[in-house]
Amino acid sequence: MQLSSLFLRCLNIEYTKVENDASFATEAICDTLYVYFECSNGKIDWKNNLDFPVKKCTQACSFFCHRGFNRVWESAKEHISKYILDKRFKSIVVVGYSHGAALALLCYEYAYASRKDLRALMGYGFGCPRVLWGFKRKKARVIWNNFTVVRNIDDIVTHVPSAVFGYYHTGKLLKIGKRGLYSKIDAHRPENILRELRKC
Repeated sequence: MQLSSLFLRCLNIEYTKVENDASFATEAICDTLYVYFECSNGKIDWKNNLDFPVKKCTQACSFFCHRGFNRVWESAKEHISKYILDKRFKSIVVVGYSHGAALALLCYEYAYASRKDLRALMGYGFGCPRVLWGFKRKKARVIWNNFTVVRNIDDIVTHVPSAVFGYYHTGKLLKIGKRGLYSKIDAHRPENILRELRKC
């Protein structure tokens, strides 16, 4: 599936909302599981977005991450894990936009830790904020090797929380668009991300 089609599906699929306003959707296509996470859509999401002290997590390895995003992911995990652990699925694709991209990154790591038998695991975070904190450990880099952060060059959300506070992106960074084409806020708007993806 092309990135533009994957992003459009992420924008338009019907989401289920659970505790902490975690919004997710799952879709099975043959033996591939698609897991989608929605962008911020309420006060609780924004409260968690701004809760950026760090939290220690241990799944495939020990790492530190954004506390608010981890809280929302833990709520979603209780509902999603049964799909991820289903051995009928031979590959998993995790997708999220903005706030949802941060959740997708944590979901990807959970799938990596839980399904060693997977034929393929891919993740895409469109307009993804920084989620991980601390030193970039070699093992962590290997874990997120197939997770791609898609950045519309000037997108402000992909630059927060600030690297000055120790936060960083992991996986691959795919830059789309041109510098100065949009304002820092407009570069994050879904219609502009979609426009630049279709040019790729």
